[in-house]
Parts: sequence; C-alpha cells; structure tokens
Amino acid sequence: MMPTAWYILLAIVSFCGVGAWYIRNFTQRVDLLRIFAFTGSIAMGALLIWTWKMDI
Repeated sequence: MMPTAWYILLAIVSFCGVGAWYIRNFTQRVDLLRIFAFTGSIAMGALLIWTWKMDI
C-alpha cells in the first residue's frame, strides 16, 4: 500500500492533466495552461522519484 501523500500527488497529476487538456482545447489562456503543465510536470517528477526510491 502506498502512503496517502503518494495518492494526493497522483490526484494532482491527474487534475493538472485534465485541466491542461481543457484549457488548451476550450480557452485561449496560454498563461494558465503553462501553470497547469508546469505544476503537473513537477508533481509527476516527484511521484516518479518517490516511487523509484520506495522499497516494495
């Protein structure tokens, strides 16, 4: 079983992915798209590093 914070990071990655898709396809707000993409990328990197370092 993964820690609770791991699942929170996974939810942030999912939310940012859906948010970035929605913003790109239905709005013209490039600045907000960059924020979602940057946040999602950082969260995914943290999730990846955390998962690699786990002893499972």
